[in-house]
Amino acid sequence: MSQTMETLAYGYGLIEGPRVDDDGNLYFSDVVNGGVRRRSPTGEITVVVPKRRGVGGIALHADGGLVVSGRNICHVLDGATRVLFETDSMGFNDLMTDTEGRVYCGTIRSDPFDETGPRVAGEAYRINLDGSVDELYDGVGLTNGIGFSPDGTRIYHADTASGHVICHRIDRTGEAERLVDRRGIGHAAGFQPDGLAVDEDGTIWVADYGAGSVVGLSPEGVSVARIDVPSRAVTSLCFGGSDRRDLYIVTADNTEDPSRGGTIFRTRAGVAGLTTPLARV
Repeated sequence: MSQTMETLAYGYGLIEGPRVDDDGNLYFSDVVNGGVRRRSPTGEITVVVPKRRGVGGIALHADGGLVVSGRNICHVLDGATRVLFETDSMGFNDLMTDTEGRVYCGTIRSDPFDETGPRVAGEAYRINLDGSVDELYDGVGLTNGIGFSPDGTRIYHADTASGHVICHRIDRTGEAERLVDRRGIGHAAGFQPDGLAVDEDGTIWVADYGAGSVVGLSPEGVSVARIDVPSRAVTSLCFGGSDRRDLYIVTADNTEDPSRGGTIFRTRAGVAGLTTPLARV
């Protein structure tokens, strides 16, 4: 993994939800200051979803527009908002799509920035193509990045509060698929897993919030690589580019120049990232 870091943009609060389309446009949110933006390959940045706060996850939709999180999960297209799912929780954080275009997301039931009080665990949900919603599991301390193994047999879900990545095996042998064999992987002292992305070899790349790095985990949770980032608060990442080897890393700060605040970096990966399917809900 290349350690050369190119700075693409800065001057934001807490950047989250990076996603790249086929034309090389990078979509990202500013959780604290609000809004979803798009950076073109030429560097021009425009606002595509104004003001919306708390967007921790973004997916491109097959019909155009974006699926975004926040107080609910919604599809924003040409300025119109269609709510896909909402609960009595404080809101939702990161989200991910599977090969069918279904959307996976997790609820937030405690203030993610409050480390003093008791934390209420949230749940993981799947929004199906017909609009129905299935609760998949509970007990997620602080929901963050979600991803799948290359063969689609495992789902990974970062739990920042518990300091590990939740892993389930996807059992499709019955009439309805089930998530089984739950376990936590990647346990390490001080590990705060945030956003994640999986590459074609099955390595799970996880933003380690507070540690200034992205950690590469094997499917068994063994640390196999580390990318140092000029930031303490590394929040998320995604693959992009024509060969899917461009790795975009987003942060909530910049240790090289603190005045820059939340920054978008880009480096090169040795292995291509998995394709992120379009949402079809």
